[in-house]
Amino acid sequence: MSRLKFGGALLAATATLTLGACATETAYRPATGSGFARTGYSDRQVEPNRYLVSFAGNTYTSRDTVERYLLFRAAELTLSRGYDNFILVDKDTDLRSRTYSTPGVGGFGYGGFGYGGFGGWGPSWRYRGRGFGWRSWNGFGGDPFWDRDIDIRTVDKFEATAEIVLGKGPKPRDNIRAFDARAVVDSIGPSVVVPK
Repeated sequence: MSRLKFGGALLAATATLTLGACATETAYRPATGSGFARTGYSDRQVEPNRYLVSFAGNTYTSRDTVERYLLFRAAELTLSRGYDNFILVDKDTDLRSRTYSTPGVGGFGYGGFGYGGFGGWGPSWRYRGRGFGWRSWNGFGGDPFWDRDIDIRTVDKFEATAEIVLGKGPKPRDNIRAFDARAVVDSIGPSVVVPK
């Protein structure tokens, strides 16, 4: 095998492994990133025994995993603070979506001379076509909706948040929102994936 072919094969294998490593769900770890790119768990103390807890997954993390990791974090936090149980005062799971285009779609607007130079107002659309740079469309030319050089995709990810109140001793039997922290860790712990 020539050096050129070997180098190309090595580069392709490296790219495949890199992409494969990125295409996995979020591991259970402290939050990193910000905004839409934030993944992992975080918590904030509100009162001595009250916390806000959250877990954000990436686009490969299912809603079930995000909610399971949130519950695990609540139990882990409870035990680390010297408490035995926690009550879910409030819990919510949000679906966040972003739409991306490749190589990039511009906005739309109204051009001052949109009707073929006749001086009237009309709709116009600026978009970026693959290999051609920025293009314009108006009512008299081109159709960006049939441009095969544009790839538009929507990316979804889940984030679960909860407000919890920590308690000592056995969990309150009359509250269905109460959890025994040690039982949660024992039950969910084996399914939690931590970074290597």
